[in-house]
Amino acid sequence: MELAKIIGTIWATQKDKNLEGLKMQIIQPIDVHKSEKGSPIIAVDTVGAGVDEIVYYVTAYEAVIPLEKKPALADAAIVGIVDKIEIKENLL
Repeated sequence: MELAKIIGTIWATQKDKNLEGLKMQIIQPIDVHKSEKGSPIIAVDTVGAGVDEIVYYVTAYEAVIPLEKKPALADAAIVGIVDKIEIKENLL
């Protein structure tokens, strides 16, 4: 699992039937210090997250596991909303 910040929402009136009813979010991958890493990606939102929230997500084959309708075409899926990040600095 990886961390990301939601930076936008995709609205699609036409999409794969197995993705109907699911929101598509634009997420910016981040590290534990909330610094951006890499480019933004699109992820299926399985938890009802919103813009500016920190989430964790999965990619590749694992991205379809939380989806109810299978097989769905998804490369990334948001699987949780982060409430708090605590780090003991000298361990990193």
